[in-house]
Amino acid sequence: MPRIDIDAIPQSNATGYPEPYDRAVEGRLWRRLAPAGGLTAMGASHVVLKPGAWSSQRHWHRGEDELLIMLSGEAVLVEDDGRTVLRPGDVCAWAEGVANGHHLINESDTDCSFVAISAGPDLGGEYSDIDMVFTEAGYFRKDGSAYAAKRMK
Repeated sequence: MPRIDIDAIPQSNATGYPEPYDRAVEGRLWRRLAPAGGLTAMGASHVVLKPGAWSSQRHWHRGEDELLIMLSGEAVLVEDDGRTVLRPGDVCAWAEGVANGHHLINESDTDCSFVAISAGPDLGGEYSDIDMVFTEAGYFRKDGSAYAAKRMK
């Protein structure tokens, strides 16, 4: 199995979220691992959260399974049922179609990192706490009206 040199992959903090939802993820830095490894049937990203940063808005996917492996530091997982502190070695999984909004927040004073893996068709999903849903076509309010922002994958 070929080794992926994570440091050779460009790091980005880009987001497609519309204002004001983009502000919470300004301290999120990601690297796309799957394309670097030639993988096309799944997604994988190495993510660093600076103190105070969120991994995303709290969301769930209609068609994608998600797996998260905590590598370093500490983050708080926020789900419908509450909050859980995650530390290195912790693994979380969310099955496609289960409407359990989730995200991580770095409430510590040091960086944390994790690998996020996804597989399955992009059928969109919803954001639990804000007036936004996502589809392959982009971001929309729950009444169906479109946001101007372009969704990144």
